[in-house]
Amino acid sequence: MAEKIKGFEPFCRNGAKLLILGSFPSVKSRETEFYYGNPRNRFWAVLSEFFGESAPVSVDDKKNFLSKHKIALWDIVAECEIKGSMDSSIKSYKVADVEKLLQKNSFGLIILNGNKAEKIFLKKYSGISVPYIKLPSTSPANFKFEKDKWFDGLRIAFGI
Repeated sequence: MAEKIKGFEPFCRNGAKLLILGSFPSVKSRETEFYYGNPRNRFWAVLSEFFGESAPVSVDDKKNFLSKHKIALWDIVAECEIKGSMDSSIKSYKVADVEKLLQKNSFGLIILNGNKAEKIFLKKYSGISVPYIKLPSTSPANFKFEKDKWFDGLRIAFGI
């Protein structure tokens, strides 16, 4: 049996209005000890472009960026066996306690970052009261990424 790897705790500062749920931290993210640590992942570039800002580089800059824009981050998988960073290799997983996070925060929307996040989320949380949408994975492994869909989703989240 392979060793189970724990994901990150949610990043959620007071007043967060948007929760973005990924699947599980990549190897690069686990090395940097924060979400979307692979510089090839489109996540930070897309968010910073949407807000008309430079992409944050350091973990502290990323946290400040998220706080400023009232965005919380977490992954739907809290713990799992995984080979490398591929979502397709996630197995024996424990689902994150999203309901607990929802009890403490007033999110207007949950964005599910990719197919795997959506699939696992829907198994447990399809009946929650907070609206949610799935957007294309920002992973560099997603060759069909559509930035416009992310911009549309962010416009919904922020009422723009």
